[in-house]
Amino acid sequence: MGTGCTWLWGEWPVARSSSAMFLTPFLIAMAMVFSEASANCPVLCTCRSHMVDCSGQRLFSVPPDLPLDTRNLSLAHNRITTIPPGYLTCYAELRVLDLRNNSLAELPAGLFLTAKRLAHLDLSYNNFSHVVANMFQEANGLVRIDLSHNPCLRKVHPQAFRGLAQLRDLDLSHGGLSFLSLEALEGLPGLVTLQIGGNPWVCGCTMEPLLKWLRNRIQHCTSDSQLAECRAPPEVEGAPLFSLTEESFKACHLTLTLDDYLFIAFVGFVVSIASVATNFLLGITANCCHRWSKASEDEEI
Repeated sequence: MGTGCTWLWGEWPVARSSSAMFLTPFLIAMAMVFSEASANCPVLCTCRSHMVDCSGQRLFSVPPDLPLDTRNLSLAHNRITTIPPGYLTCYAELRVLDLRNNSLAELPAGLFLTAKRLAHLDLSYNNFSHVVANMFQEANGLVRIDLSHNPCLRKVHPQAFRGLAQLRDLDLSHGGLSFLSLEALEGLPGLVTLQIGGNPWVCGCTMEPLLKWLRNRIQHCTSDSQLAECRAPPEVEGAPLFSLTEESFKACHLTLTLDDYLFIAFVGFVVSIASVATNFLLGITANCCHRWSKASEDEEI
């Protein structure tokens, strides 16, 4: 028994020393990693677990030199007005980019050139006035785009979302859109959710193709079209977009028959004759008045 105890007590320090020898390099390596991450973290930002949070810091420009392994970047609730071209070039691991509640009016061309893994992009609460062609083309892995609450957003180019076959959620609500080209949506086969409420839609003949598309996709695509309302023309102002039927667009498909053309030609001919006759009578009347006036002057002399 004494020998056993002596062996246990004699071996324990050796085992503990051996464990410490293995743990020490690991702890040093971890410390170096955290130290390096902390050193690369921009001022006023918080960095942890591949996430860089710079939200709510009243930034007027984007922070430089982010950790290269950044996957989630939040620049929300700042005062950023522009993003430099090539800003995301070094961050190929980026999955989420949150730019909501800033003062952005446009994005530089080629911003997403290397952002092949970007899945979620939030551009809500900014000053975008239009979505240009191929604006997100390089980011073909996008799953969600939020462009809501851009009150100046009045135009979406028909090829704005070209190449985004994986896009599932698109939010265009609460902007200034009065028209949306059907071509902008037809190239999104994976679209599941479309938000378009809160826009001043003009529900004229140009709205019919979009409404038909929404009706056909309603089983596959969740939309807030029930909340979308018409702002014009006056006869449908305030009406829910989905309350419009084919009858509402009947006037858009009126065609003229041969009888209609003959009637229009006859009316035009009659109006022309009436105009000539009216001018002739006015000319005679003016001539008579002139002669009568001259005769009166001669009699007075």
